[in-house]
Amino acid sequence: MTTESAQLIETLKRQLRARRLTYRDVAQALELSEPSVKRLFASGRFTLDRLEDLCRFLGLTLAELVQDAASAVQPLRTLDAAQEKRLVSDERLMLVAVCALNHWSIDDIVAAYRLTRAECLKLLLALDRMGLIALLPGDRIRLLVARDFDWLPRGPIRQYFMTHGMGEFLEGEFAHDGETLEFAQGMLTEKARAELAVELRRLKSRFAALHAESASAPLTHRRGTGLLMGTREWEPRMFERLRRTAENEGK
Repeated sequence: MTTESAQLIETLKRQLRARRLTYRDVAQALELSEPSVKRLFASGRFTLDRLEDLCRFLGLTLAELVQDAASAVQPLRTLDAAQEKRLVSDERLMLVAVCALNHWSIDDIVAAYRLTRAECLKLLLALDRMGLIALLPGDRIRLLVARDFDWLPRGPIRQYFMTHGMGEFLEGEFAHDGETLEFAQGMLTEKARAELAVELRRLKSRFAALHAESASAPLTHRRGTGLLMGTREWEPRMFERLRRTAENEGK
């Protein structure tokens, strides 16, 4: 059963529970045996006619059922360790995942990268099985993960970025139009540090909102943009070496 089918089935079950209806009620309405109805829900193999019959029984249109299923899905805010490990273990899979997160179509991906359509579909199906996307009819992609999802604190994605991405990101001069590099250092109380963390989360959410607003523009009008944010207690090593310590006070 695909992710999309599973969502529809869960929505149907929720609608039945809300109306206090049972599989026996469904069986009587559809003129089926109760075991047949249970098998239908277990397999998700509803024909379109059967699905429309069930929607009529529930007092819904098929469009309303699909809309309800879509609105009930909350995007993933974090991946688990296995999902992160799977992504970073296959560069092509990670490439297609990043493209999907950036609202690229399969045609966009195949046109830009050395992937055949069959290879790209195989990778998209892998992402579907991982629960990160739903691959829809016509090879359309629906995201099931939030664009600004949080990396696990010491997880595979963060480790991969620290090893392979951080240096590449910072090696540029940040001198071209649209490029900025800012750094601030100060001494903050714990309350001030907590307030700063809230502001950084707001900035991350605003970045995600701007990304979503830009998604409707043609791909040629969008540019891959990186935003690096980080705070920690920190002192340059050159200063740290000059600190008075119990060891060097007697020297």
